[in-house]
Amino acid sequence: MSKALRLKSTLVSLVLLVILLGGWEWMNQIPADTKPLTEYEMLMGGASQEARVPPPSEIIKLGYEELSDPFYDAGPNDKGIGIQLGYSIYRVLMGFLLAALIAIPVGFLIGMSPVMYNALNPYIQVLRPISPLAWMPLALFVIKDSELSAIFVIFICSIWPMLLNTAFGVANVRKDWINVAKTHELSALKTAWYVVLPAAAPTILTGMRISIGIAWLVIVAAEMLVGGTGIGYYVWNEWNNLNLASVIFSILMIGVVGMLLDLILGGAARWIEYRE
Repeated sequence: MSKALRLKSTLVSLVLLVILLGGWEWMNQIPADTKPLTEYEMLMGGASQEARVPPPSEIIKLGYEELSDPFYDAGPNDKGIGIQLGYSIYRVLMGFLLAALIAIPVGFLIGMSPVMYNALNPYIQVLRPISPLAWMPLALFVIKDSELSAIFVIFICSIWPMLLNTAFGVANVRKDWINVAKTHELSALKTAWYVVLPAAAPTILTGMRISIGIAWLVIVAAEMLVGGTGIGYYVWNEWNNLNLASVIFSILMIGVVGMLLDLILGGAARWIEYRE
């Protein structure tokens, strides 16, 4: 991308952001209609004024306060956004890495062996469409630990994109490269390491990139179910406190962290392609 195009894209993006935030802020300045309280609002002790989504100025103020001390710990239900994100990132990375340890070798096996592909494919096609959260009750019953159960759910949702992309990348390595390895009498293990892995690496990293995105999506829902700690629990707890500003701020933090995780693996994929 040229510098001029990058500059124009940045300016357009900033203009759109200003319009969005300005319109949002302006909508909150319009006086709200006074309406009779509903039964739910009376039970919740609501005011007669119409409830609204907090304006950007309030969320920015809250964000500054939260990010000024993101790692404070004032008890089980009052931890900083940095601590909550840290728990979630830890669970995601643990489940993701465990999935990679299994998915990549099995993907190599499937990609290099038509017999193993035909043998394992029915199991993959049955298990892959199952929602990761559907495994949560069984995980809680068997493992009896909410932390490990959340990691298990991340493992389940991460394994399939990596496994299938690895198998696809391995199966589509150029046959003449494999034949050259055979003429040099390389073992299957050396052929996989020195020939197949470098050729399939971009596809494998694409699968890993998809997996980390799915894992970050799933951890939020999983933590809402198991509670305790994590950004998903933080969102749900703030909603229970009717603190919409904190809910919106935490949603933005989820998006930022997800973007950073994707950028890291995207950068690794570009580095691999550049080296080739």
